Amino acid sequence: MILVDTSVLIDVLRARRTGPSDRLREMVRQDTPYAIPLPCLQEVLQGARDETDWQALKRFLAGEEIVQPRDWRAAAGEAARIFYDCRRRGLTVRSSVDCLIAAIALERNDILLHDDDDFDAIARIRPLRSLRR
Repeated sequence: MILVDTSVLIDVLRARRTGPSDRLREMVRQDTPYAIPLPCLQEVLQGARDETDWQALKRFLAGEEIVQPRDWRAAAGEAARIFYDCRRRGLTVRSSVDCLIAAIALERNDILLHDDDDFDAIARIRPLRSLRR
């Protein structure tokens, strides 16, 4: 399964052309299955500019497959460990939510479609399978 990060969803919703957003558009055209990690649902909704935007985003997300970890406690611990291990190796991860998204992808052994430097840093210390370009 391919998991789609917020960075890609935002670019698609704002009609920005990037390698990852073009890949997602192609996946939709070809009816390729994908899913959105639950923390990305929160991040997308947080970006609503007004009530109309909120409702449109909510409708969009209602039609998407959303995945979550089997064990939230274990996922939170793994996300914290990812953040800690990156920091100990001199790698900056700006978002602890990105560590949680990576933990979900790792637990499921899914591929993460993203456009975010945090995941490149995480992939240097964990076997995160990702697509960016």
